[in-house]
Amino acid sequence: MQFGLSYDVVVARRNGLMVTGMIAIIDYGMGNLRSVQKALEAVGQQAEVTCDPDRVNQASRVILPGVGAFADAAAELRSTGLGDAFCAAVRAGKPCLGVCLGLQLLFDISEEDGQHAGLGLLPGRVVRFQHAPGLKIPHMGWNTLRIRKPAPLLENLDPEPSVYFVHSYHAVPDNPDDIAAEADYPTPFAALIWRDNLMACQFHPEKSQRVGLAMYANFARH
Repeated sequence: MQFGLSYDVVVARRNGLMVTGMIAIIDYGMGNLRSVQKALEAVGQQAEVTCDPDRVNQASRVILPGVGAFADAAAELRSTGLGDAFCAAVRAGKPCLGVCLGLQLLFDISEEDGQHAGLGLLPGRVVRFQHAPGLKIPHMGWNTLRIRKPAPLLENLDPEPSVYFVHSYHAVPDNPDDIAAEADYPTPFAALIWRDNLMACQFHPEKSQRVGLAMYANFARH
């Protein structure tokens, strides 16, 4: 399935801006929701922060943000029905984006403070960075992406864009083809995931200045 070909969304042009169907930002009590919403507004897109699974079902695009503990986030998604709504959006072919913890939640299992089940949309595990001389955990600050395949989020960006990370754990996909870009800390890890209509960033586009805004614009456009 090619990205963006299996969902129905009305696209119009108003005052020179591309306007898409509703973008839903899932609010499950853990995430820098307003920062994501403001980044989308900065590129001319309206987005609704919602804790209502029905609104997620009605959206044309869905964003799963997140900061904090994996186990707490997974439990909230299960108890509220928001996890099921996000999975339904992915399976319906709608463009869906996970950010930071939102990327990790897409996988089967996290090893953060035990073993905890994720949404199971992508096969793989979430593991902690290994200690290495001179490197601090969490991995925090700017780092360069090494692009492995031309994902929609990367359209019209520089070949090695720099983005902002804050995380102690990272995903290890079972399928290496799910990795669209890597970064090094100190060894390569999955920084950007792309499979069909599902995308996810281990970094924070909303904290990544011009590059991050371009990624949100790409997400809204495709």
